[in-house]
Amino acid sequence: MKAARTLSDPPSLLEWCPGIARSMGFLVLLLLCAPAAFAHPLKGEATGFITGFRHPISGLDHVLAMVAVGLWGAQLGAPAIWLLPVAFPMVMAMGGMLGLMGVPLPGTEYGIALSAILLGAAVLFEVRPPLTIAALLVGFFAIFHGHAHGAELPPGQNAMLYSIGFVIATGCLHAIGIGVGTVHRWSWGQKFLRVAGATVTMGGFFFLWKAIA
Repeated sequence: MKAARTLSDPPSLLEWCPGIARSMGFLVLLLLCAPAAFAHPLKGEATGFITGFRHPISGLDHVLAMVAVGLWGAQLGAPAIWLLPVAFPMVMAMGGMLGLMGVPLPGTEYGIALSAILLGAAVLFEVRPPLTIAALLVGFFAIFHGHAHGAELPPGQNAMLYSIGFVIATGCLHAIGIGVGTVHRWSWGQKFLRVAGATVTMGGFFFLWKAIA
């Protein structure tokens, strides 16, 4: 017979998946109900979703920051483990709309690089701010990532499907971070996550140097 879990045991990833899945599904539904916000030609529908899905995973700067959100959420535990990975794509979708509409956002590349630096540092040092502060920080950087995705919509592709694609890809990257972050329950896992955070931070400094150069 399976032993009962004690209060000191951290929640497993599977216990949080339903909540994350429902939140991601709600976000996709919002995007589907707002076609007016994506006033682009309805061509290339077959490739729009695939292009959008590939966009976040094609840039290492995006990957590092999005995985770091999941790692940090796993370190912080409930409710941050699901709130941060939901807050990021929701705010990112709004940033994507700004990019699609051609609204300028100065310093996008700097914001993306800084997101990797600060989120990686949060994992490295196991920073535990109030949940509201953590969510605001994640949401602030999500605007830059979303704007970059939206501004790079290929001509002739369906903007709505493209947006849904990059939102879902972002959720998958968060899920990877959460999955890896569950090793935090062990002492060796805590050290591993700090190394991972340091790696993300160094990657962020590299991309910041590229943006400045």
